[in-house]
Amino acid sequence: MSSIEKIQEFKVALAEEKINLKTLRELCFNGIPFEGGIRALCWKILLNYLPVDQTQWESFLKKQREVYSQFLKEMIIQPGIAKANLGLSREDVTMEDHPLNPNPDSRWNTYFKDNEILLQIDKDVRRLYPDMAFFQRPTEYPCQLILDPQNDYETLRRRVEQTTLKSQTVNCNRSGVTNVSLHPGNDCGSLDNIWTNGMNEIVGPIYYTFATDPNSEWKEHAEADTFFCFTNLMSENRDNFIKSLDDSQCGITYKMESVYSMLKDKDMELYLKLEEQNIKPQYFTFRWLTLLLSQEFLLPDVIRIWDTLFSDQDRFHFLILVCCAMLILIRDNLLAGDFTVNMRLLQDYPISDVHTILTKAKELQDTS
Repeated sequence: MSSIEKIQEFKVALAEEKINLKTLRELCFNGIPFEGGIRALCWKILLNYLPVDQTQWESFLKKQREVYSQFLKEMIIQPGIAKANLGLSREDVTMEDHPLNPNPDSRWNTYFKDNEILLQIDKDVRRLYPDMAFFQRPTEYPCQLILDPQNDYETLRRRVEQTTLKSQTVNCNRSGVTNVSLHPGNDCGSLDNIWTNGMNEIVGPIYYTFATDPNSEWKEHAEADTFFCFTNLMSENRDNFIKSLDDSQCGITYKMESVYSMLKDKDMELYLKLEEQNIKPQYFTFRWLTLLLSQEFLLPDVIRIWDTLFSDQDRFHFLILVCCAMLILIRDNLLAGDFTVNMRLLQDYPISDVHTILTKAKELQDTS
């Protein structure tokens, strides 16, 4: 099928007053065209943001964007105004509440803890795709609510600048791009900080897809739409990030072991080789699964993988199939390599053709 015919198929599916989700999923599974903002629109539907009934879109989007503005006012602007005013009058710094107050309920204590999270987010955002011009230049539609010069409040930028910098472990990946290190170590480590540490890798491709939409009426609201789509995606995937659920059937440990369980079923020889070398799934699948492979491939390839992941009803099960396919596709290298060589292969995956990987994953799904 030519690309023109493919685009036409999508246009027909998206022209329905009530979109047939099953039909749309089947189309999206094999890749979504970028042209005409089709991919951005499909992702909003597949991530359960836009309702399938198009007649509801206008009122729904108006409401959601108002909700986002309210979030900004409550979480950024109002605390910023409060801080700008703190200390201007004697009653703001009292015996009960002052900057050195260790009480967890102290508003100063909360303020300083929030600053630490802001600092981590700032560092992650700055190192997201540093080789891509899109992520280095100002956004086309900056948030006017935040940037309004009439606002006399402490900005997030000022808060970050005032917070003490701490060292952060980074590693090179994705063709030399520096990324946050998420290697969990032998016991899979603590997952407590992952919500901030690495979430830029999930937000980045979504925001890029929405902010490059050729339709300006969609592009203008890319920030708000990204927030809600990211929230929906993470609410589906949140069990991976709750430490108390690590060893439950919905936790990350179970999912990592599921990759090896599937490999054992599909390629016993390779499974035994990895077991013999004591290469545990958490040494590499932790990052693959928690960040949806966003650190393993270049951005256009990540986006293509996500077309398929988002369109599969059981998207996180298909992710396990993709991980298993990635192992089987380099089986000859892994069977020939020692522990060091194999760990290097798994930490810096050698195959860049995602079409081959997705085809193999679909083959595994069909033979399950």
